[in-house]
Amino acid sequence: MAKADKINFSTPSGFPEFLPGEKRLEVYLLDTIRRVFESYGFTPIETPAVERLEVLQAKGNQGDNIIYGIDPILPPNRQAEKDKAGETGSEARALKFDQTVPLAAYIARHLNELTFPFARYQMDVVFRGERAKDGRFRQFRQCDIDVVARRELSLLYDAQMPAIITEIFEAVNIGDFLIRINNRKILTGFFQSVGIAETKIKTCISIIDTLEKVGEAKVKHHLEQEGIVAEQTQKIIDFIKIDGTVDEVLDKLKHLAQNLPEAEQFQLGVTELETVIAGVRNLGVAEKRFCIDLSIARGLDYYTGTVYETTLLGHEALGSICSGGRYEELVGTFLGEKMPGVGISIGLTRLISRLLKAGILSNLPATPAQVMVVNMQEDLMPLYLKVSQKLRQAGINVITSFDKRALGKQFQLADKQGIQFCVIIGSEEAAAQKSSLKDLKTGEQVEVALEDLAEEVKRRLA
Repeated sequence: MAKADKINFSTPSGFPEFLPGEKRLEVYLLDTIRRVFESYGFTPIETPAVERLEVLQAKGNQGDNIIYGIDPILPPNRQAEKDKAGETGSEARALKFDQTVPLAAYIARHLNELTFPFARYQMDVVFRGERAKDGRFRQFRQCDIDVVARRELSLLYDAQMPAIITEIFEAVNIGDFLIRINNRKILTGFFQSVGIAETKIKTCISIIDTLEKVGEAKVKHHLEQEGIVAEQTQKIIDFIKIDGTVDEVLDKLKHLAQNLPEAEQFQLGVTELETVIAGVRNLGVAEKRFCIDLSIARGLDYYTGTVYETTLLGHEALGSICSGGRYEELVGTFLGEKMPGVGISIGLTRLISRLLKAGILSNLPATPAQVMVVNMQEDLMPLYLKVSQKLRQAGINVITSFDKRALGKQFQLADKQGIQFCVIIGSEEAAAQKSSLKDLKTGEQVEVALEDLAEEVKRRLA
């Protein structure tokens, strides 16, 4: 092939490709997250990567997300089929940009086959055509859970979410984190009480949601651009800055509810928040793991009640590492009935890249193998295969070295892949039914009977 004809085989911008150690880390995190999800009774589903475009765009579900459409690309010898292959209108298809809209369609498609409340988890890849940059991807894996009901959904499902978040992040040992909890009804009710027009409340909530990113001065400026007068703006800023312990904030909110005009929505939000906090405590979540933060709004319009954002303490610049909330109308979009739900999402691909860069997580070894059975003599390969299988049957991951190389080279290969132990069997060891077990981390080498090898490896691994 001429130089001018060379194909650019680099990955497209924004589409990540993991090396083995990175992929093994992702698999470990997926397994941990899955275990916690399933311990609360969530069941796995998988929706197609492709949905009808009208589904993804129904009632403004698209939000600000840039959707990747799908068009057939025909080979040169089949161009005559172009018109037939082209899809327009209701048949136009696109890649899903999140898990929630496909969940709504999934429930509509299988309504009579599901049991409600329906608790599902999904750990699929989604696609967004946003600008690719550090920590931002066009293809990424999301780990979502949602509980959806018909007509009514207990607030105790909202309380479960912080318990699930806590178990996941404690299990992966990423350091101290804080789950910040609020209720959109509190914000909506407060804005109503200070005279914000109903038509501007959602916009104001979206502006408040940018406080951490842009700062107080810009939030004030953006509110004033929406026609919010200075007195109202200051009241809003003072309100979202209320802080203290969970009980102190609740007391301040209850006291405020007694003095606010038209406080029905506000009071409902406070009552819901109090119920959720009581449930979080009854589920045994440590007080240091959660707080009430009145600036948490979650900018997406479909959230109607409890909202969550999780921050890694000392690494706040990473942004939210898990977020979500309650919604009333989203899942019922395709059925025309009220189907309340609550859920959380971990953007795993983004989270891994940021935690690796910050040095909070490290890649796993390139291979899951814990032991290499080295190749000392080709005529002993039948024995090496038998020993390898016995180790595997004992639950140990093994690589058998099939290629004859110098012993030092085989040690180097094992060490490069993160394998800790090498089993060495030469003709003398084979005759005595023994082996040498070398620990590549410490350099120690011991003699072990073949019948005791599996137990000795397991003991040392433990």
